[in-house]
Amino acid sequence: MKTCLRYVATAVLAAAAAWLLVFVAPPAHATVAQPPAMPPQALIVQDAVALRAAPREAAAQQARLWQGELVEIRGERLEYVQVWDHQRERGGYVRASQLRRLSLDAAHADELLAVLRFVKDSAGSEGLGFGYGAAWLQAASPAQLSGPVGAEVLDAVAGAAQRLAQRASAAGLSRSAQEALMGQLDAAGRYGIRFNSHERGDRMQICYDGELFTRVLAMPATSAEQRARAALALTDPACEDPALGVLQRIQRQEDSASLLDQADAPGLPPVLKNRLQIRRASVWSAVAFERSRGAPGAAHAATAAERALEALARVDPQGLPDTDASLMNDAVMRVNASRWAAVPASMPSKGLQLRTSPGAQAGQTCASLHGGAVGSAPLWTQCSHGVVWPASFSVNREGNAAALAVQPMAGWRELWLLRKQAGGWTLSVLPPAPTLPGIGYAELAGWVPGGRQVLVAREARGEGKYQRRYEVLDLATLAPQRQASDPSVLGAFQRWQMPQWKQQSVSLR
Repeated sequence: MKTCLRYVATAVLAAAAAWLLVFVAPPAHATVAQPPAMPPQALIVQDAVALRAAPREAAAQQARLWQGELVEIRGERLEYVQVWDHQRERGGYVRASQLRRLSLDAAHADELLAVLRFVKDSAGSEGLGFGYGAAWLQAASPAQLSGPVGAEVLDAVAGAAQRLAQRASAAGLSRSAQEALMGQLDAAGRYGIRFNSHERGDRMQICYDGELFTRVLAMPATSAEQRARAALALTDPACEDPALGVLQRIQRQEDSASLLDQADAPGLPPVLKNRLQIRRASVWSAVAFERSRGAPGAAHAATAAERALEALARVDPQGLPDTDASLMNDAVMRVNASRWAAVPASMPSKGLQLRTSPGAQAGQTCASLHGGAVGSAPLWTQCSHGVVWPASFSVNREGNAAALAVQPMAGWRELWLLRKQAGGWTLSVLPPAPTLPGIGYAELAGWVPGGRQVLVAREARGEGKYQRRYEVLDLATLAPQRQASDPSVLGAFQRWQMPQWKQQSVSLR
């Protein structure tokens, strides 16, 4: 058991084998020799530290060291410390003010922990978190490693890795900032901390692979807050590999939903609880979409949609900081896009009716409009690879227009408007926004009597822009006659919005 715990402790230090001692148990008949003392170690605490050939400012620079790198101390001279860099296999001199000596014995474990607690949430000090966290893991006892403090340290190191990845993914960094971050990422890699990178549009998304978060979840001493943070980190949609296949993506969503449900616990701080509920709502809405497409082995989509709505309802607006407003808006759009999965379809007994059937291509659904006569030819037919939500079908009082919700992808739902014209019924597709598909919805909010106007609600985020608006559209041209970001200022919305829309939509908030 002690050997296993020590393995867990040194997992973070796997890539720093040059300064770790490896002991092999000798045969029973052999003489047991005392292992050699570990040479003194030091942690580089600044970026772009010059490793010089001599203890002088004018001496040639051998290399540049970055915050978080470990070096072995070989001696001291003047204001410099002579060090050896095992990774580069090169020695030199570093100013004493640019490094901190580390004591890796059990007597100094509390000191190492105190420093780690001081720097763990400081932006720009991630390298110090890696170094002091690794040093504590080496100095701690097996009981400490498996206890609450061990979970705290792994959580701190994992959080620093996630924060470093987020900083490295930020746009608009200067060349010097990019160089410093690349140096810190390289230093983190020497502790066995791994990062993945994916192309997201015109930029690179760097993500921590989450190994330590997984270890945190596996430890019995982990607190509810630590489990929630780990679950949020492991289910970050920005870090989903875009190269995943369809079945892999579906399985990841199902696993993420289960993980987030397990992390939901009473007593969490309001901000953390809200973030957990927002993420649960987003993930369950994606699960509802995939299940509605007939994902292999998936349960009914209605259950997932109800879970998404329930999670969104549990978000407390009083505990929502300004920095999380965009997360909340995105969750609302994702949930609203899939909410029709929770509504059972009910076809009208007379008048215009909608019928759906499988299309000629795999995964295709065909929607057709029929009159009241049984067995009559369809008035209009259209096939789509998106999810057609029959429960959303609505016809205006005059019978010259109908609306249908169609969702081509998770988090993006379009409004199909059918209009009766001289040549028959025609289809117009209203997207959430005139941008490349991101996340959003366009939905019917009501019919204005007279058959000339329709009420539409739209909300979307795409191409770096966010917008929410409520529109009164001319049915003949679909041009907006009036629009506003608040429906209460539009008289038509006050008089003619459908009660079902007001009750079921999460657009009004």
